[in-house]
Amino acid sequence: MYRSYLMLLLLFFLSSFEENNNWTDLLDKDLSQWENYLSYRSPEGYDGEVPMDAEGNDLKPIGLNKDEFGVFTIIEEDGQAVLRISGEIYGCVATKSEFENYHLKLQVKWGDIKWHPRKELLKDSGVLYHSIGPHGAESWRSWMLSQEFQVMQGHMGDFWSQANSAIDIRAYLPEYIMNPVADKSQPFLALGRGEEVQGYCMRSANFEKPHGEWNELELICFENKSIHVVNGEVVMILKNSRYVEDGKKVPMTKGKIQLQSEAAEVFYKNIKIKNLKNLPEEYQQYYD
Repeated sequence: MYRSYLMLLLLFFLSSFEENNNWTDLLDKDLSQWENYLSYRSPEGYDGEVPMDAEGNDLKPIGLNKDEFGVFTIIEEDGQAVLRISGEIYGCVATKSEFENYHLKLQVKWGDIKWHPRKELLKDSGVLYHSIGPHGAESWRSWMLSQEFQVMQGHMGDFWSQANSAIDIRAYLPEYIMNPVADKSQPFLALGRGEEVQGYCMRSANFEKPHGEWNELELICFENKSIHVVNGEVVMILKNSRYVEDGKKVPMTKGKIQLQSEAAEVFYKNIKIKNLKNLPEEYQQYYD
């Protein structure tokens, strides 16, 4: 009896050990698992159109892995690597690898600096997932075709369609000037390219912590489904991730992960990912 008890205890310990150790750290002091892309150093009045030089010729974006401006730097906090994104120039860091069927965790907090063209607006960043194709594909010429887990003051967990993506979200219908709002009780609403509702949905509620505190964000992606979690609270349930090309809907279930530079100083740490063989049972209820 005692031996059986010890065996059960050992099996429990080993399973717990395996569960806690199949996370992969994505952040180190050298940003070795990421590349960076910078769009344009935005002149006054920049609205997403390609800037021009004095002769009226289109300017080229700064480009890939040409961050001479210190937009993306690693600092150390309590012996831990922390990614500082200055926000001075629109762009992103993007994973070198693509991911599919995963659970992503990270922590994020705001800095104090804001830049043109968002000096009078809310601080903004974002986690872009299932990112594919060239950089600078959307209207601000800064990010890849992707789905966005919004990181914005008061709006952590919102959804934005990037470029020609689309998705279905459990949400209340929009009305007049009101946006759709995510809610677990509602049927799925199609949003984005090729749909009647444009590509934005507000999170179900605000669970962001006060300024200066770290927030934990979780993104669960399995097959065509995704779930946005903010500080332990499910704020959005999504499915049928896709993009539209030549009028055809194409499934979009894997890709790189981008972290946006979008005119606000922001810090990220503890960026971890693990593979999923199944959608965790606690989230399956949202799709039954």
